[in-house]
Amino acid sequence: MTGRARSAVAGCSLLLAAGLVVSGCSGGSSGTVATACSASTGKAVAASSPVAPTGKPAAGWTLPGADLANTRDVASAITSSNVSKLGVAWTVPLRTSTAHTDGAYATTPVIVNGVVYVQDLQSNVIAISLASGQVLWTHTYDSPNGGPDGVNVVGGVVYGATNHAAFALDAATGSLLWSRTLIGNDHEGIDMTPGYDHGTVYVSTVPVNPLVGEYLGGGQATLWALNAATGVPEWSWDEVQDLWGHPSINSGGGQWYAPSFDGQGNVYIGVANPAPLFGTKSYPLGSSRPGPDLYTDSVVKLSPKGKLLWYYQLTPHDLYDWDLQNNPVLTRANGRPVVIDGGKAGILFELDAKTGQLLWKLPVGGHQGHENDGLLTENAKPGSHVSLPATFCLEPSIFGGIETQLASNGSTAFAAVNDLALPASRTGYTAGVAADLAAVEKAGGEMVAVNQDTGTVEWDTPLPSSPYGAATVTNDLVFTTTFRGDLYALDAGTGKILLKTPLSAGTNAPVAVDGDYVIAGAGASLVPSQQRMIIAYKLGATGKLPDTAS
Repeated sequence: MTGRARSAVAGCSLLLAAGLVVSGCSGGSSGTVATACSASTGKAVAASSPVAPTGKPAAGWTLPGADLANTRDVASAITSSNVSKLGVAWTVPLRTSTAHTDGAYATTPVIVNGVVYVQDLQSNVIAISLASGQVLWTHTYDSPNGGPDGVNVVGGVVYGATNHAAFALDAATGSLLWSRTLIGNDHEGIDMTPGYDHGTVYVSTVPVNPLVGEYLGGGQATLWALNAATGVPEWSWDEVQDLWGHPSINSGGGQWYAPSFDGQGNVYIGVANPAPLFGTKSYPLGSSRPGPDLYTDSVVKLSPKGKLLWYYQLTPHDLYDWDLQNNPVLTRANGRPVVIDGGKAGILFELDAKTGQLLWKLPVGGHQGHENDGLLTENAKPGSHVSLPATFCLEPSIFGGIETQLASNGSTAFAAVNDLALPASRTGYTAGVAADLAAVEKAGGEMVAVNQDTGTVEWDTPLPSSPYGAATVTNDLVFTTTFRGDLYALDAGTGKILLKTPLSAGTNAPVAVDGDYVIAGAGASLVPSQQRMIIAYKLGATGKLPDTAS
């Protein structure tokens, strides 16, 4: 079976049914590791974008990653001294059909001029008053995609995408301003948060279309730069090199999140995995796509006009869905601009922002010891697959590693890591959908803090459930959410858990912090009584969540 790049982020609880890949067993994690397998032997013109990042926290959560550098670091009224006073201020139900394979919601809200903008996993956009929780408008698309989705709001315009088209809405009314179809065939879709910088909107296609299938031949990822006023393409960039010679078989690439932008307008993206995963009967071990499969599993830097400046590929010839899907974080280390990223391979790394040179690389979470070469990848020793047993475990698995975005406070990078191993053979997962689903729900993880200057771990806090809620920094706190449905706040200096409070359902969505609010989404009903909703927590609020079984 083929596997799914977006599985964990876009709805872990149900996406396992969409198809699985290879997996692996635990290997020396400091966190809580799932026991899915035993140890193996084996334009009106929009306003210009906010100023380039200064190294200071963003003033509010007006952009998908808090700022253009995607640091997910924001100033707020919430600190370690008062975080325990967060209470429920309001809730808004998520009405996405329960038949949607990805759940209801999986992205980070943006908050602009007192309005919370969210997009569910059927592409519907909702505008909510931050002060009251009143729904101001809804633009309904009912266009399911792979997720995580999300919108970008700049200059009074909401930029987003359906399964097939980028769009712009009036932020005050939700009325359509323009729409631009981007997919080249029905094996492609769109499921990312658009980027925006200096009058240009950035949207990538991806080889995932829930209405047809995922990672089918000819599903090609292309990054489009669109005029923000009209949606007319300014340029495009091929992420997958014409599918490495076999477009009828191969597919790959794409983004999950908005690109990052430096002060010169250069564009930084993290590119997802190649396919077919494992290969096919006629082309085993990815032999239909020989070579490194550029530019998958890579950080890529482009000029504002789409010229390739440099790339760094973490996992050449990936067979196991080890996307480098998270948007790169632009920050500083040892006095120079750097790029920090990590993805489903469970490896954090830092690059020189000017040259792309690797500065350090650090496996985090559970690993089988193959993190430097990649088991059966282009860098593996010749013939290494011969020694694989008929069945084995692999960690990180398709739902493990760093599934969601990093954060940085300028000196420390924070990663929410998922520790999950699943049994597999040389051709795919072996336990079956039900068993894999049970493993996802039981899996644990950890929040890891890494010194940006040295690439060493400052602290590593185990969590009892997978933190598919990314990392969000404010003042001396790091927030995340866990799959079984809890909001956590940790001390950014020590990793001590300062707050654990329940959501109304399970979640794989990150939070946004603005003023004295934390906005979270609970989109995965793990039991029928759980209610899926957007939840606003506020300092001093005393509201209650629905009484749901967990």
